[in-house]
Amino acid sequence: MHKKILAGLAAGFIAAVGIAVPAQAAPFKPSSTAADVSVIHGIPAPGLNVDVYVVAAGTAAPLGAPAIAAFAPNTIADNAAALDAAANYDIYIFAAGASTAPLTGALASATNVDLEPNTSYTVIAHLNTSGAPVLTAFVNDVSNIPAGKGNLTVRHTANVGPVSILANGAVAVPTLANPNSAGPLTLDVGTVQAAVTAAGTTTPALIGPADVAIKEGVNTIVYAVGGDLVVGENTTATPVGVLIQEISGLHSAPGGVNSGQAGLAADSNPALLGLGAAGVLALLAAAAVTVFRVRAVRTEH
Repeated sequence: MHKKILAGLAAGFIAAVGIAVPAQAAPFKPSSTAADVSVIHGIPAPGLNVDVYVVAAGTAAPLGAPAIAAFAPNTIADNAAALDAAANYDIYIFAAGASTAPLTGALASATNVDLEPNTSYTVIAHLNTSGAPVLTAFVNDVSNIPAGKGNLTVRHTANVGPVSILANGAVAVPTLANPNSAGPLTLDVGTVQAAVTAAGTTTPALIGPADVAIKEGVNTIVYAVGGDLVVGENTTATPVGVLIQEISGLHSAPGGVNSGQAGLAADSNPALLGLGAAGVLALLAAAAVTVFRVRAVRTEH
């Protein structure tokens, strides 16, 4: 089921944009043989609906029916597929209704994607720093979260330069570039006032400030998306804003196994248990930002 998780994004990068929340958090579904895969359409260009194809690696055109049809911008398909981790997959996005022959007509693709069992992935269609649509796969931290705590992860997938992430007015992540991830931070349940600024600055806020809810047993994942979309000779200014994905059910039992062997490095876990908010922010500010590798991502125009 597709769930709208963003509405009312302000046009322009300098505009203050509120942070939207999903209708509900989606639980991680452990499996000893399958990988849990969610998909996000993070290219907020009005009317740019896409078809998403997830096929066995090496499948020739045409690709048949899409796994997700007419996928609208700023939507998420949580737990879109439980894919056999013994197989590799090709993932393509085409403009909605477009022919899949030839495959070079794809807006973006990730080929020969290698998955791990009992692992949560999010594949997001977004803009790279050249404004081209790309697919990036992240491994989500689904490890057990202590009682009374929640996790916060931040991901930069917008066509803008490096940014700093502020939490409660303090610099939590000094520099984060597209397409990198920072966190997760383990925090007390409550709210954190988050803002995004140009790297190395604290004002003006490029996005926010806005309250982000930290929920018990939930990994809240915040994505910066948008910027100028460039396809061929055409450039479209798309709004810059924030999408939120929530993975729930992490407080009751151990979750998935973090693994970088699939060509996708897992989010780091700084193990910041029992620290106050000020200590957490200081530690994260001093820590290196997690960098992951994307396997065989290519972009077509």
